[in-house]
Amino acid sequence: MCHWRYLGMLVFIALEEKIIFSKLGDNATLSCIYQGKKLPLKNLRVYWQIADDQEECSVVHALISGQDNESEQCVHFKNRTQLFWDKLENGDFSLLLLNVSQSDVRTYKCVVLQKTEYTKVIHQAEVVLSLAASYSQPILSGPIRNSNSTGEEVTFSCRSGNGYPEPNVYWINKTDNSHLLPSELTITPHTDGTYSVFSTLKVKATSDMQIECSIENRILQENLSANYTQEKQSNGSSTESHKNLEKNGRGAQAAGIISIVILMGLLAGLTCWLWRRRSSKLASYTGNEAIHLHDQF
Repeated sequence: MCHWRYLGMLVFIALEEKIIFSKLGDNATLSCIYQGKKLPLKNLRVYWQIADDQEECSVVHALISGQDNESEQCVHFKNRTQLFWDKLENGDFSLLLLNVSQSDVRTYKCVVLQKTEYTKVIHQAEVVLSLAASYSQPILSGPIRNSNSTGEEVTFSCRSGNGYPEPNVYWINKTDNSHLLPSELTITPHTDGTYSVFSTLKVKATSDMQIECSIENRILQENLSANYTQEKQSNGSSTESHKNLEKNGRGAQAAGIISIVILMGLLAGLTCWLWRRRSSKLASYTGNEAIHLHDQF
């Protein structure tokens, strides 16, 4: 997106505007690229500043006559900004902002001035920096219920964390894809700027409940979900599918261990029997040999 602004001396400069997203703790590149002919750095001044004029300190980074100038740089940005020195001569004045935090969510302006007979603006750009962080895979806890609890009120809970910005939380009845209103929704901010979310849902139990909890991060366009499914069996009883898988896995594991123990017992018994048989034969042979020698004498 570009806006045209009159800057005096009958010169119009296109103001480039961009929106970028960064995750907390990552490094962000604020773009500022001049497309004109190459210019000697000694004749240029490049200022990165906070676009909001109400800020007491607005200087993010300054390049004067080809050298970094930190004399007016805001304390918040000390040792956290870098230009790409191998790209400056090609008109790339982009700024690398290190270890992005929530307080860096601002609109930044890049202004490039050329000094010849007089100083004039030859390029400017604005970059809106927004933060985003992926939420963890939601954990959905289903109700502890008896097989005959159909019609009773049951409670589900869903939790996720370490995300930004605040999420949208959806409860969905997957049998007809209808949205359900949560009974409770708590979004908790943390010191690192991220959020955690906890929500509960109370519904009447059915024999074939299929409930989904979905956590949406609108900036990253991420939608993470967890599902609870209770299927009705042919004999009329209902089982929870995700718990059945766990039980079946444990049963198979236990059966395997028992089989190994039995096999080891059989092998030990066979070994003992062979050893005793061999010892018996050896004793019989030794006794016969002694009798034979006695007869000779």
